[in-house]
Amino acid sequence: MEEFDLYPPKPLIEKVKVESNWGLTFFSMVLFVGTFLFIFKDQLRFVLFLIMVLFIHEMGHYLFMKLFNYQNVRMLFIPLMGAFVQGNKEKYSQKESFFVISAGPFPGIWIGSAILVFASIYKQEWMLELSFLFLFLNVINLIPIDPLDGGQLFKLYVTKKRDLFLMVFALVSSMLMILVGWKIDSYVILAFGFLMGFKVRSFQRSYHLRKVMDEKNIRFESTYDELTNEEYAKIKEVLIDETPALQKYLSLSEENNDELLASHVNAALLAPVKQDASRTLKVLIIFFWLLSLSLPVYLLLSDVLDFSWYFEKL
Repeated sequence: MEEFDLYPPKPLIEKVKVESNWGLTFFSMVLFVGTFLFIFKDQLRFVLFLIMVLFIHEMGHYLFMKLFNYQNVRMLFIPLMGAFVQGNKEKYSQKESFFVISAGPFPGIWIGSAILVFASIYKQEWMLELSFLFLFLNVINLIPIDPLDGGQLFKLYVTKKRDLFLMVFALVSSMLMILVGWKIDSYVILAFGFLMGFKVRSFQRSYHLRKVMDEKNIRFESTYDELTNEEYAKIKEVLIDETPALQKYLSLSEENNDELLASHVNAALLAPVKQDASRTLKVLIIFFWLLSLSLPVYLLLSDVLDFSWYFEKL
């Protein structure tokens, strides 16, 4: 007997395509600048430098996402927080992900280091300030905690028990952000740490659901389109059994909930990641990671560059 005789066809999920909207990017950039200038009225140069550094950093992510045919790619700025590039694929590549993530902080640090050298040679205060901003933001971004780029790179090296690792990693990252925010009296970092706590809860729920599916030999590392009708029905059954809130909603609802259940099933899937990064590439990423972190330290602490003129001005 064929599968379609036993299991009804799974619902179709409408794919919404979001085109790159540079008008929205520009609007978010203006809002970002306006918010900063409202708080720091006399810091126009700093704010312009900040937007430049963030734009170059995010443009690195953006260009590589476009190169690797990510869908719905767009860049947005968030006032008082930073900026991000959003994009997705049905199937991810470990090798491509290494390049997409690295394309933000690595060039930013190398550009900042080059400007630092020119600042020393030409004794330009604005160059020094710009280089410090490039180096500070991009070096911080390489720290291996979630959701920074360093954390995203670190997660790519984990290929087994990913759900458990992501949950523990997010928990540790959340606690570190709360601790740092409390120590330096930064309400932004503190709030971000608490928001990460919600992400931990999400990872915990995903870990539990996938553990149940694994015990029942249900394939969940898949795209929604590749799910068989049988797999969809079994995952839907696990979701309803393991989610009391969903059970209650379905029991009270008199509407057709096929689309709702389909979206829940899709969210429960683990996006396939092709483990195609060679050992050489993995070693090179670690090498450039360490080089990018150590280069600014070397330039600032060694006698290679002279910044005595800057401190004399101060």
